Amino acid sequence: MVDNSANRLKFVSLASNDSEPYYSIENVKLIFDPQNFIQVSPEINKKMVAQALDWLALEPQDRVLDLFCGMGNFTLPIARHVNGVEGVVELVAQGRYNASLNQLTNVEFYQADLEFDINCQPWAKMGFNKILLDPARAGAMGVMPHIIKFKPERVVYISCNPTTLVKDSQQLLTTGYQLMSVRMLDMFPHTSHLESMALFCRDLSK
Repeated sequence: MVDNSANRLKFVSLASNDSEPYYSIENVKLIFDPQNFIQVSPEINKKMVAQALDWLALEPQDRVLDLFCGMGNFTLPIARHVNGVEGVVELVAQGRYNASLNQLTNVEFYQADLEFDINCQPWAKMGFNKILLDPARAGAMGVMPHIIKFKPERVVYISCNPTTLVKDSQQLLTTGYQLMSVRMLDMFPHTSHLESMALFCRDLSK
């Protein structure tokens, strides 16, 4: 077993039948399959989750939607009334398992392809005042109009591709949202790739 306590990531050997690889962040234990997608840098991931929580400025009455949620890297640390939506069936199952493992009963995970019409999805009929999204490099062009329809107070966008972040941001900026803060994180050292985070807030006067 290798324990990197400095950045709170722990991998457990699979030699024992009852051992599963996992990492802990914000006092939440996330078990993952070796084939699951996880963030490659535990230290940067810790900073990224902390920044997202800070920007969401969570209150007890908030309803949060986490799009492209994977197995719950952001969903479970939020630990409020949150719904996570992910396209990969296996990651949805892993998220539900981790929610149960951490006894988080106010978290729901849904499977949906966010590039298609989501109006028929049960979670799409709910109200959300804060939204977080962490899409793949292709971005979130298909779901941006739906995000705008929710009229959330805050949108936290995490991106591994600045080009698609800029394109998707235009839809928010032209519909009454203001870019409040941007942060770059060096998730991939010695490469040209950066992880970007952006906070958008709705102009309530419009």
